[in-house]
Amino acid sequence: MGSAKGVSSDGLQTRSYWRWSKDDFIPEQSFRSWGNYRSALSQTFPRFKDRLTSRSDDSKELGELRRRSENEMKRCLTWWDLTWFGFGAVIGTGIFVLTGQEAHLNAGPAIILSYVASGLSAMLSVFCYTEFAVEIPVAGGSFAYLRVELGDFAAFIAAGNLLLESIVGGAAVARAWTSYFATLMNRAPNSLRIHTNLGKNYNLLDPIAVLVLTVAAAIAMTSTRKTSVLNWIASAINTVVIFFVIIAGFIHADTTNLEPFFPHGAEGVFRAAAVVYFAYGGFDNVATMAEETRNPSRDIPLGLIGSMSIITVIYCLMALSLTMMQTYTKIDVNAAYSIAFQSVGMKWAKYLVALGALKGMTTVLLVGALGQARYITHIARAHMIPPLFALVHPRTGTPIYATLLITIGSACIAFFSSLDVLASLVSVSTLFIFMMMAVALLVRRYYVSGISTRSDLSKLAIFMAVIVGASIGTSAYWAVTAPHGWVGYAISVPLWILGTMGLAIFLPQRRAPKVWGVPMVPWLPSLSIATNIFLMGSLGYEAFVRFGICSAFMLVYYLFFGLHATYDMAQQRLQPEAPETENKDQAHELP
Repeated sequence: MGSAKGVSSDGLQTRSYWRWSKDDFIPEQSFRSWGNYRSALSQTFPRFKDRLTSRSDDSKELGELRRRSENEMKRCLTWWDLTWFGFGAVIGTGIFVLTGQEAHLNAGPAIILSYVASGLSAMLSVFCYTEFAVEIPVAGGSFAYLRVELGDFAAFIAAGNLLLESIVGGAAVARAWTSYFATLMNRAPNSLRIHTNLGKNYNLLDPIAVLVLTVAAAIAMTSTRKTSVLNWIASAINTVVIFFVIIAGFIHADTTNLEPFFPHGAEGVFRAAAVVYFAYGGFDNVATMAEETRNPSRDIPLGLIGSMSIITVIYCLMALSLTMMQTYTKIDVNAAYSIAFQSVGMKWAKYLVALGALKGMTTVLLVGALGQARYITHIARAHMIPPLFALVHPRTGTPIYATLLITIGSACIAFFSSLDVLASLVSVSTLFIFMMMAVALLVRRYYVSGISTRSDLSKLAIFMAVIVGASIGTSAYWAVTAPHGWVGYAISVPLWILGTMGLAIFLPQRRAPKVWGVPMVPWLPSLSIATNIFLMGSLGYEAFVRFGICSAFMLVYYLFFGLHATYDMAQQRLQPEAPETENKDQAHELP
């Protein structure tokens, strides 16, 4: 692509985009020499305390951090683009795989209620994301929002887990793409993979998955606008397939298949809801495109809320059509819709279902390549990772380095691993992040530095502790006693109500949304906290083990690199205003 150069906001030519010097990876003072690094490590505790208690603000995220990319991303997206990005990011293999699996194993015909419950929970999170994206339209998504309200440590842990989930998820989708493509060719799912003598779960190499990831990344790096056009074309084709599935399913419906409607009771419905919730995953990628949206205050609410509302209805109709075609005990766990159509004499429909799933996976990879790279870009702007990955190409207006980082990570996993070793994509980390977003929204509404009093802060902390604690208590009691028992709920639910009511009555809202905001605050964000924690409790312990291990590794990285890089950037920003002899370890605000 040549030695592309850009022009800064003051009209001066910037450095070449393609560069690999040490200063592009670790420019901070703490990494200038081994002596500096040892000195930084010796100050880890006071620096960690500083980063833990300091917060960023809207103006820094929108101004100073964005300038570290040297070039602007192009504002080329409208509500129409965001709506189709919502479809492309969310509707993938999940609906085709998880519906049959959970209807057969847990919910039965009541799987439609599982989709309603998880859809309502997802919509609450969408509301929170939308308010932040309108107020802080930057590429960082939840990372930027949590930096502003909860500090950079909380933001790093949350965004790090989400990025790891995204990398593994991208690899899984790419490998599933290979399997569905083989099915479309009327071949065995593993027939297009290279069989080797490597260890189990690593012996089926998948070059096609790597190729698909590479193509999606190449399109995303070329132009956001062109990616949007390709996405809505592919999503439109996928939508046609989905409508065929719904209509054909209802044509061959038999209402007797809906009996019994609750074969495993409410416990089965909510256990399935925790799993199918992840069929709604991906909408947060749309929020990361706020920086490239022409009119964020109008386009983001229309795009995010509009697409998620329609998707929820589609999911419920697809679930209902499946359970009306076949009794839940006969639904195939691995190929639910294909086998269901075969049972009613439409064998050819399995190819259409495979095509729809293939199109869905393609758009998930396209939107993922865009959204995940923009997470990386803003994290690099904050110097949590090397700032090279924050650079935006002057000609394409896209973060090429960040896209390459995500793609290479996903490609390595997709090529070697069957992903059975990683259990499933169902992880507590996504629910944890959505829960933190609701917490951050309440903090944003009820606490503003310099305006709120110390008494206000104490009340907020107490009420938030009651809300979170009561939600955890409800989730834990359900996990232990469901579907029996009521004593625990008689304690935890009133506590949650009292905590939320305390916010509403005893604390004034210190900040009103400028354009669009979550309605019924604090009740809806508090309900989002409760539902996300409740769904966490419906997951297996393996998800929590994975979350703990990932968070531990991220903590080590933060303590040895991210902490010192962000601390140095805070000092560098304030250096012109401070005497040269000033103590380097004083607490400062986030960059």
